[in-house]
Amino acid sequence: MIKRCFLLSLMLLICTAIGADNFWHKASMELEMALRVKLNFNKAKNVIIFIGDGMGINTVTASRIMKNGEAHLLSFEKFPHIGLIKTYSVDRQVPDSASTATALYSGTKTNFRTVGVSSKVPNKQCKPALDKSTHLENIFGWAQDAGLKTGFVTTTRVTHATPAPVYAHCPERDWECNAKIPEDMKLLGCKDIGWQLMNNERGQKLNVIMGGGLQCLNSGAKAKPNDPFDEWACRRNDGLNLTDVWKSSKKARSLPHAFVQNNKGLKVIDHTTEYILGIFANSHLPYEYKRDKSASGSPSLQKMTETALPSLNHNSKGFVLMVEGGLIDFAHHRGHARIALEEALEFDRTIEWTMSWLSKTQILDETLVIVTADHSHSLMINGYPNRGNNILGVAQKSKMDGVPFTTLTYGTGGPNNYQFSREEEVGLRRDPSKNDTTAYEYSQQSAIFTDEVYHGGGDVAIYSQGPMSHLFHNVHEQSYVAHVIAYSAKIGPYRSAASNFFGIVTIVFSIATTIMAVSLLSFT
Repeated sequence: MIKRCFLLSLMLLICTAIGADNFWHKASMELEMALRVKLNFNKAKNVIIFIGDGMGINTVTASRIMKNGEAHLLSFEKFPHIGLIKTYSVDRQVPDSASTATALYSGTKTNFRTVGVSSKVPNKQCKPALDKSTHLENIFGWAQDAGLKTGFVTTTRVTHATPAPVYAHCPERDWECNAKIPEDMKLLGCKDIGWQLMNNERGQKLNVIMGGGLQCLNSGAKAKPNDPFDEWACRRNDGLNLTDVWKSSKKARSLPHAFVQNNKGLKVIDHTTEYILGIFANSHLPYEYKRDKSASGSPSLQKMTETALPSLNHNSKGFVLMVEGGLIDFAHHRGHARIALEEALEFDRTIEWTMSWLSKTQILDETLVIVTADHSHSLMINGYPNRGNNILGVAQKSKMDGVPFTTLTYGTGGPNNYQFSREEEVGLRRDPSKNDTTAYEYSQQSAIFTDEVYHGGGDVAIYSQGPMSHLFHNVHEQSYVAHVIAYSAKIGPYRSAASNFFGIVTIVFSIATTIMAVSLLSFT
């Protein structure tokens, strides 16, 4: 805070000395930097897609301000190419993470809460999901077919909504283990997401799998004081221990592999290990501010990425890696803005480390790096707080009731966020200035009373650097991202030069199909 105040004071002094208008003209290097940007038309040997779950534009802005003030830029905000992504799903204006992740990876938009299947599959309908013609191919399968290494790293359960479409085909995102699937659906032959991770071909070929979710994978998982079961999530009860299935399959084929469950295990992994499975919690990993950093604790997003990238880089043909900052969304759903911003900053630190590593290993120019979000949240930045005011602080008093309000608020929220106290007279808002609004678990007020903070439907930004990154230049459909990745890496429909025409036809057909599906729904 002292550093920020000093920098702000210095800026104001300079502005006064040379004239504010002249200062902004002389201080800005943006035009010169823009003129120096060179387009990279090379093939992308490697692709890294960073997904900040729920990291809407307001989350980025607030995180930037919290880190170092209004004039600051996060690491990925310095990327040369930026666009906007439309996040709606085929049947919803405001999407969930399963449908958006499916669009990002497969190049095809689909229905709310469905995983890796086309819009022909309604939510929770098992029978159409068993039809393989509804199973969507994606960038990970295309990369595997081309000989690239693949993997993902997440702070959520490895069976959760954003990682699940990497490898699974399922009509309901909550079917993370057998216990959540209705009995009649089991009889039809529907398999849970955890089972698919270890048994589907695409899941078996993944070189790196890191995150939480042991309770969804192993019937023998044990709750611990510092790692309890998540009672809201699935708990496997069919007797299977799928981590053992993973180890046995790798051992049977004499493949170098490592299964780790804590910081100590992750630290000693040989970076030449071909297959890595890291499951570090029964459910989601802990928030970064709560994380046990000891040998028996769980790793940060950055530490997992530090292990994943060198391992994937031991391949002459390249790799595709997805890195998810999943707890940004988790904190937003509970209305804990500070935790969401702290998770976004850990996400940013991971990206900053990655860019430095790519430079040191001299593969920066052949790596397409994408940073985006799957969807937004209803976080708002409002009021007219003074420059330099704590982004977590009070903005001003309402002119209607005289009660202060914070700069950050939510459009929707649960009982902890709702602005009226049940003990108080209806119409009298709680006064946030009587609480520590900068506390980690302080819940910002919301306008509408719901069970939790809901997703936002606004566009999200996409930031890119590397081969063909300039293809992100406009307002795009979310499904467009997979096509740019496939085109830049020459995988899937764009694998050979001869297939480029077919690839262009594919992307046009995909977008046209999405528009037609949405249009048809509007008439039903």
